[in-house]
Amino acid sequence: MRVVLLGAPGAGKGTIAKLLTEHDGSVQISTGDILRAAVKEGTELGKEAKGYMDRGDLVPDSLIIKMMEERLQDEDCEKGFILDGFPRTIPQAEELKKLLERLGLELDLVVNLEVPTEVILDRLTTRRTCSNPDCQAIYNIKSNPPTEDGRCKICGSPVIQREDETEEAIMNRLKTYNEKTAPLISYYENERLLKNILSLNSRETVEKVKEALQG
Repeated sequence: MRVVLLGAPGAGKGTIAKLLTEHDGSVQISTGDILRAAVKEGTELGKEAKGYMDRGDLVPDSLIIKMMEERLQDEDCEKGFILDGFPRTIPQAEELKKLLERLGLELDLVVNLEVPTEVILDRLTTRRTCSNPDCQAIYNIKSNPPTEDGRCKICGSPVIQREDETEEAIMNRLKTYNEKTAPLISYYENERLLKNILSLNSRETVEKVKEALQG
């Protein structure tokens, strides 16, 4: 499968993508993963991206697309890929379309994960992250709590609430999403690729995605 997952912060894109990889061996790809890997490996593109990141600047679309082009040609992408959180804007979507045309590939489906704002707030304000940068395990104080004294079950480091996961920060992130990323829904509707799915249960959502792919 070759799928793009759209959805607001907290919609569960990463979880759904991971479950979909178990279906047919497609790989989950996020721009964050690509950036971190390129920087860690010290590739030419990674060095260039690190310069922007060290200055606190956004990595430009042109560089992201170059990294995406390299990644999509890796052997593990032959079975398919799930793009998690990319594209984020219409210009990125247009560049992705050109890139796939160059590689002789087409998207099978674009899934828009619809989740009510109150559910997103509940998910993100109850999320906790391991403070160890080499671990970064994610917990939820309701459904998957850390230890009773607030430590990571994997490495024992304290867990923290990220600054961007307070209610105020989340509402700002949702506002940014609605301004910049939500227009992609109309873009992919026009491309006849979009499937809107109400996503409240990740396993049920994955089954709906599989059905849409077969449909």
